[in-house]
Amino acid sequence: MADRMWADAYRLGSRLARTLPGPMAQRLPDVLGVALATSMPSKRRMIERHLGRIHGPSLTGRDLKRASAKAFESYARYWLESFRLPDKSVAELRAGIDVPNYHHVQAGLDAGRGVILALPHLGGWEWAGFWMAAAKEVPITVVVEAIEPPELFEWFTSFRESLGMHVVPLGPDSATAVISALKRNEVVCLLSDRDIGGGGIEVDFFDERTTLPGGPALLGLRSGAPVLPTGVYFTAGGGHVGVVQPPLDTTRHGKLRQDVNRVTQELAGALEGLIRREPEQWHLFQPNWPSDEAWLAQG
Repeated sequence: MADRMWADAYRLGSRLARTLPGPMAQRLPDVLGVALATSMPSKRRMIERHLGRIHGPSLTGRDLKRASAKAFESYARYWLESFRLPDKSVAELRAGIDVPNYHHVQAGLDAGRGVILALPHLGGWEWAGFWMAAAKEVPITVVVEAIEPPELFEWFTSFRESLGMHVVPLGPDSATAVISALKRNEVVCLLSDRDIGGGGIEVDFFDERTTLPGGPALLGLRSGAPVLPTGVYFTAGGGHVGVVQPPLDTTRHGKLRQDVNRVTQELAGALEGLIRREPEQWHLFQPNWPSDEAWLAQG
C-alpha cells in the first residue's frame, strides 16, 4: 500500500506541475529549494561536503548555506521541469536548449557504432534527452538505477518512455541491452559520477580517491562507440545549454583492464571539469567517497 502511495504521489505531482502557469513554474523551485534544504538536514550536510570539495575551504558559513540551498533549488527545478516536459512542443524543445558542440554526437552517429554520453547528475538532462528523441529524432537508451519501491520505478520508466527514451534498469543484463543499442546506432546515456552498483574503477576525483563505474570505458573500448563527456545546465530565464566534449581516447594501448582504468580516470577528470562549471547544479546528495561514510557516522 505504501509503495503504491509513493507512485500515486508522483503521478499527482506530475499532473499538478503541468497545470501551473509558466511564470509560477519558473519561481516555484526557489521556494521549494529552501523548504527542501530545511527539511532534509542530512542531505544538506552531504551536499555541503561535496560543495566544499569543489570550492575548497574558502566556502563557509552563510555562503556555504546559500550554495547548498541553490543545489536544492536546482534539484526542484529538475523535477518540476521534468513533470512538465510531456506538454512541450518540438518547437519549444528546440527553443529551450543550445548545444553548440552537437557535432560530436552527429559524428559518432555518422560512423555507425552508436554514441555513449557519459553524464554527471547535473542540471536538466531530461530536457536534453527529450530534445534529442523528439526534436532530433535520435533513438536514445538510458540506463537508470532501479529505485524502490517497484511501483515508483515503473512510473519513472513509463514516464521516460513517454518522452521517447528506452529505459534499461541498471543490473546484470544492462550491459547486453546497451551493446544491442549501440549496434543499432543509438545514443546511450550513462550517468557516470556515482558507482551505484559497486565494483567500479578506482580514480582520483576532486583530489580524493573513490570509484566510478567502468562501464562507459569498457563499452567504448569494446564497441568502438565514442565516449563523450556531457553536461546539461540550466540557464537564466528558463533555458538550457548542453556541453558535449570531444570523445575520450578509447584506442587500445595495452591490456583491456589497463585501458579501462586509463579511460575511466580520463572520464573522471572530464566530469570534474563539467561539474566545476556549475557546482550548485550538481544533484548529488548521497555519499560518493569512502571517507563520506565515516564522516556521516561522526554526526
